[in-house]
Amino acid sequence: MEAYRYQQLAYLIVPIIPGMGFFYVQNMREKRIDFRLYLITDRRLFPDHHSLLIAVEEALKGGVKAVQLREKDIGTRELLDMAYDFRSLTDGYNAKLFINDRVDIALAVKAEGVHLGNSGMPAYAAKKASGGNLLIGVSTHSLKEAVDAEKDGADFITLGPVFETPSKKRYGKPLGTDILRKVRDEISIPILAIGGISTGRVEKVLQSGAHGIAVISAVLTSDNIKTITEEFMRLLK
Repeated sequence: MEAYRYQQLAYLIVPIIPGMGFFYVQNMREKRIDFRLYLITDRRLFPDHHSLLIAVEEALKGGVKAVQLREKDIGTRELLDMAYDFRSLTDGYNAKLFINDRVDIALAVKAEGVHLGNSGMPAYAAKKASGGNLLIGVSTHSLKEAVDAEKDGADFITLGPVFETPSKKRYGKPLGTDILRKVRDEISIPILAIGGISTGRVEKVLQSGAHGIAVISAVLTSDNIKTITEEFMRLLK
């Protein structure tokens, strides 16, 4: 019932402005998601926490405006400490911070949002728990999951893996770009393509219906993080 309630609220404008409801809701949501490059952390790529912070700061210098702190295998206190560090860092560059799964930590550090897995807390529950104060991203890997995420009240989704990538092997074969077109035809919230997205593939995923991209190693393992980020930002304009 909660999911239905949020879905109804999202489309309440439809009968008020006949023929323009869908357009209005889509633009309203995309205005809130004012970024097209979504950087996701992985501290396992670095020797220590400080090195990860330095790498993310280089990406922020390159123009990234949204960072997801995604460190699932550490304790609450350590994650909270990291989240405060990332909040301070992103604040300095006027960038949004998202915390993976943990609504409580997102609220504690005053992050802009939380990013949920498709099998964990549903978006409507996260909205309720946060009093509607957090943007909600949801990871999806199929058309059905994407549609369900929007119905549950997600503000945006990541969809993939679009291409082959070591970090997403557990999700099976790459989905390809055709899935982006299919999902774009069925939902109105922004889609961020994820999985093997290099600079040479940005144009293709955008043409297929993605609003933007989510990246991990394409940026964080680069020899020049600031430069590669600037290149992604240029391609995403």
